[in-house]
Amino acid sequence: MKTALTIAGSDSGGGAGIQADLKAFSAHGVYGMSVITAVTAQNTQEVRSVQDIEISIIKDQIEAVFDDIRVDSVKIGMLSSAETVDAVAQTLQKYQPRFVVLDPVMVSKGGHHLLQLEAVSALKEKMIPLATLITPNIPEAEVLVMDNIHSADDMMEACLSIYALGAKAVLLKGGHLNGDPNDLLFDGENFTWIKGTRIHTKNTHGTGCTLSSAIAANLAKGISLIDSVQEAKKYITLAITHSLNLGNGHGPTNHFYELYKKADLVTK
Repeated sequence: MKTALTIAGSDSGGGAGIQADLKAFSAHGVYGMSVITAVTAQNTQEVRSVQDIEISIIKDQIEAVFDDIRVDSVKIGMLSSAETVDAVAQTLQKYQPRFVVLDPVMVSKGGHHLLQLEAVSALKEKMIPLATLITPNIPEAEVLVMDNIHSADDMMEACLSIYALGAKAVLLKGGHLNGDPNDLLFDGENFTWIKGTRIHTKNTHGTGCTLSSAIAANLAKGISLIDSVQEAKKYITLAITHSLNLGNGHGPTNHFYELYKKADLVTK
């Protein structure tokens, strides 16, 4: 069985972070492992508090996995502090995983900052150059390129700027712009639009985590980058279409819709 490791924060509400990543790995038939960088007290409405994990424990978790189990791909989510970014980057440089999918988590759905402002520079200098693929949304890309993004042309320019930071490929997610949520993939040579359809639901908690984890799972299985992205887009679209109306805020996506459907466990 192929494997994937997520390095991210824990979401007590189960819709995003480590919990979403492991669900997405499992839905793709990939064995999931985890390194927790921070513990968040959150639900569908808010992030109440965040506790960063000690740096030594983060490094120990990564080393414990790599020293014993083959890692076919790595997904990176919430890193929170510059110290965490540095520790993860140093440890990954030691093990040199083949695939690293970086989701530069910065702000929660409720507006809580999950990446300290002083950590942005560390992310750009130390983590992005290790990424096989980086998957920012529009607000995250605006922070990385320090410019506004309002159009398809702006997205292309942003991809070029982020690619110049050292990532091997960039997937800029267009869901925050008007119209359909079309994403733009730049692999260093070609631009490819990954078309989407706008689904009118408030239940989109954890979509970025889930998409990047699905891509990491596909890469672990030996699927090409462009096919990994396209298949992950189909998966997250289905998961949003059949999202779960849980809680009073932004409910989670339905990671196992296809499996539940086959088992006749789908509920209305």
